[in-house]
Amino acid sequence: MRNAFHAWIAACVVGLSALAGAAPAQADITVDVNQAAVQPLPIAITSFGGDPTGAQISAVVSADLERSGLFRPLDPATFREQPDANMTPTFDAWKSISAQALLVGAVSNGGDGRLSVDFRLWDVYAGDQLVGTRLTATPDSWRTIAHQIADAVYEKLTGEKGYFDTRVVFVAESGPKTHRVTRLAIMDQDGANPSYLTDGSAMVFSPRFSTKRQEITYMVLRPTGASIYLKNLETGREEVLGRFPDMTMTMAPRFSPDDSKVAFAAEKSGAVNIYVMDLVNHQTRRLTDSISIDTSPSFSPDGGQIVFNSDRGGSPQIYVMGAGGGGARRISFGSGRYNAPVWSPDGKLIAFVKQQGASFSIGVMSPDGSGERILTTSYFADEPVWAPNGRVIMFERKLSDGASRLWTVDLTGHIQKDANYPYSGSDPAWSPLLH
Repeated sequence: MRNAFHAWIAACVVGLSALAGAAPAQADITVDVNQAAVQPLPIAITSFGGDPTGAQISAVVSADLERSGLFRPLDPATFREQPDANMTPTFDAWKSISAQALLVGAVSNGGDGRLSVDFRLWDVYAGDQLVGTRLTATPDSWRTIAHQIADAVYEKLTGEKGYFDTRVVFVAESGPKTHRVTRLAIMDQDGANPSYLTDGSAMVFSPRFSTKRQEITYMVLRPTGASIYLKNLETGREEVLGRFPDMTMTMAPRFSPDDSKVAFAAEKSGAVNIYVMDLVNHQTRRLTDSISIDTSPSFSPDGGQIVFNSDRGGSPQIYVMGAGGGGARRISFGSGRYNAPVWSPDGKLIAFVKQQGASFSIGVMSPDGSGERILTTSYFADEPVWAPNGRVIMFERKLSDGASRLWTVDLTGHIQKDANYPYSGSDPAWSPLLH
């Protein structure tokens, strides 16, 4: 059924798909992101009844959807009714405030102490129920339920997976520049529930999430040398994947799509090359062999290629090679210096950092180098990382006073947000969906 509501959503998705390079006609041109602005869909999200937690759940759902830039939650003060979650709404009351979609819900406490949350998503103009589901969780997991509801709404109305029930690992920074303390930290994607994973006794760098599991790799630098650690966030189990006393520095470990390998860069005898480690036997193999600086490897989603950064041509640029090494080809040819490339989850784009003079930009291009677009420019930007659905990029933005903050930008470039971590942070890594 093609009604006005579905047409609105379709327009949003088409606009974003064009930006993602889905339209072949745009593959070789520079897209003006101002022509791809998306009007957010008006959605009414009522306060979930039945339990005081309900209002908190609906508030988090509203915040998630609004931050995506695709939805405009309406002011509850304009609502003309508070519908029962188990009854059909009076649609004319919601049409009168221009709501295109309506989300209602109710919370109850079960005999086992768990929360049960029933929610329904309605197409106001068609009068159709689009989603009707019950979720259960422990009372202290109400935020998880809220993120899962937001994901369900996002997926139903856009046709793509949400990214709200996820976490971000990053490097939390504190102390003066002369004695900087770095700790591995983790938080929900909206900045809630921050906590530390390391104690700050050693320098930590480059956390990276597994593509499928709640596992991370990260680098630790001590006077005795650099080490790569593997940590399971669900069990807390941690192991050292390798120590490299003969290497001055190891950098930027990143999982292969099947989680069987980790690619990383390491400096030895003045040269920085890319290596790959088998996670079963911990054997390491060098993929590049040059006297230049090759770093920031990132696997393509099919595992067949690696994008990386190299100055072998005289300045930092982006190259792509086979996952086994060899056959490297340059794909960046614009003005400026290119760094920190990372492949998108769907394989259609590569995000990067571009330096031109005193400014830094976060941009994207197709894997063949075509269609380069700048999403945001600032005093300093670094380390882009994709949300698991490939629609949002988180990155480090350094302010003119030297403080680093985590920010997000969507593929249109129009939706830019502080990531809600109020202190200095860098090197973000975005988890896969938790559910």
